[in-house]
Amino acid sequence: MKARYFAPLLAVFAFSSAQAHEVWIERDGNGPARIYLGEPAMDMPEGGDPEFGNLKAPKLIGGGSAPMVRKAGYLEVAVPAGDVRAQDDAVFKPWGPDDKKEGIVYYARAGRSDARAVMPFEIAPVSAGSSQFKLIRDGKPVADADVTVISPDKWSKSLKTGKDGTLTVPVRGKGRYLLSASHKEEGAFDTSGGKVAVLYHTATTTFVD
Repeated sequence: MKARYFAPLLAVFAFSSAQAHEVWIERDGNGPARIYLGEPAMDMPEGGDPEFGNLKAPKLIGGGSAPMVRKAGYLEVAVPAGDVRAQDDAVFKPWGPDDKKEGIVYYARAGRSDARAVMPFEIAPVSAGSSQFKLIRDGKPVADADVTVISPDKWSKSLKTGKDGTLTVPVRGKGRYLLSASHKEEGAFDTSGGKVAVLYHTATTTFVD
């Protein structure tokens, strides 16, 4: 009896944790990329987010094959010059009842020198170096979607994309900005953790102004 009531609580906890967390990439110049798991609007705990251990091997998209090194709170990897992209559907195991498992896949990008959207769900600049971005899903712009902007001083604001899927980031000063967006799909999906009926997509893009 206890297990029957405990299982839904575990599912709710897993959903809350997955939704609260994001994967993002930071890079300074052409140095190594740092891949984080956490809550970007919050100050990172010393040693990294408590869930950081779940971030094991995000897949770099066109970024070479150098080994990832686990540091205090992030994964470090040497990558070629230019924008960096990675995706990972194995951060959190699928949760929920067997007949309607849910899962999440993260898409992360650092940089705005390339206007292309390469991943299935991505926030890309309209043009190189632009403060105007477009939210793209499967090659098409996503209109009327929520995109959260987090400034270097942790100020955050939720913006809506226009009919063409674009939004303009309010630049408030020098430093690193983070954009994030999410999308929910229902159907039948294969993930590295197994089949799921609900799949959440979360995309982040960082850039330095």
